Amino acid sequence: MRRLGIIIGTLLLISLLAACGNGGASGKAKNKNEVTIGYFPNLTHITTIVGLEKGYFKEAYGEKKIKTKTFTQGGLFMEALATDSIDIGTTGPGPVLNHYAKTPDYRIISGAVNGGAILVSAKGSKVNSLKDLDNKKVAIPGIGNTQDIMLRKALEEVNLQAKTNGGTVDFHPSAPADTPTLFKQNSVEAAAVPEPWGYVLEKQGGKVLLDWTDFAWGKDTPVTVVATSKEFLKDADKTKAFLEAHEKAITFIHDNPDEAKKLVIKHIKDLTGKELAADEVDAAFERINITDELNVQVVQEMADISKKAKYIQDSNIKGMIDLEFLKEMK
Repeated sequence: MRRLGIIIGTLLLISLLAACGNGGASGKAKNKNEVTIGYFPNLTHITTIVGLEKGYFKEAYGEKKIKTKTFTQGGLFMEALATDSIDIGTTGPGPVLNHYAKTPDYRIISGAVNGGAILVSAKGSKVNSLKDLDNKKVAIPGIGNTQDIMLRKALEEVNLQAKTNGGTVDFHPSAPADTPTLFKQNSVEAAAVPEPWGYVLEKQGGKVLLDWTDFAWGKDTPVTVVATSKEFLKDADKTKAFLEAHEKAITFIHDNPDEAKKLVIKHIKDLTGKELAADEVDAAFERINITDELNVQVVQEMADISKKAKYIQDSNIKGMIDLEFLKEMK
């Protein structure tokens, strides 16, 4: 028994030492000389894409190694952030506030892209206005994502609701890249999608129900923001380095829109093997506002809608938005 007690004690000591060396909730040890950036291979993540392509992040972080991870939806991005698989990056505000409501460990530290999403109906669907979505199926990129919240906001204006809230509009989660096929198959009557997929659906004969200036909060609708954890913010140098590269990317895009478009097309092709058509990118570019500005009141309204949708229990997001580092740089 004495020998068994020693063995158990030793195992407990080993476990305690391992816990003390834990680098985060996931158990992943943090490498101080490494930064992992997360983003989506989409046009609305153009600030991160340009920052990588132009070497702005490499320049800002100096000798630190930069790693990247790409995602197809905000929920996966936030899970990666929660498990220390990434440190910082760009995503939609919807997934951030959904996770913040459960664990207030996440922060939005800058805007990136506003607008960039439209509501379009399928050819032959006979949906010509918002009211026509009554008892119809609408594609959204994901449950609780930014376009989901935007669509709920728009429906409120015509006294319609999602089926999940006792209404009549059926929300159908689907990757934006799959919506053209859904339209052709008559599987959905409409779609709330980020660009360039809105333009793709238009070329397919779709009708724009709400253009980007009219959809939800219009030009103030935050589609992409810079998100990280409050733990990462403790490293002021790393945080400022990201924002420095982010600001350079925004300036470059405004000053060199044609080159920026080419960089996005190249980057996405390198990642996915698929090349966006130049006309799609040109059209989509007309529907986005690339900026670090963020309308805090809009994000609060998004949280309130998420609560109504029962995605979160508490819409108090005080502390989630921290723009202090950004302000210091200006």
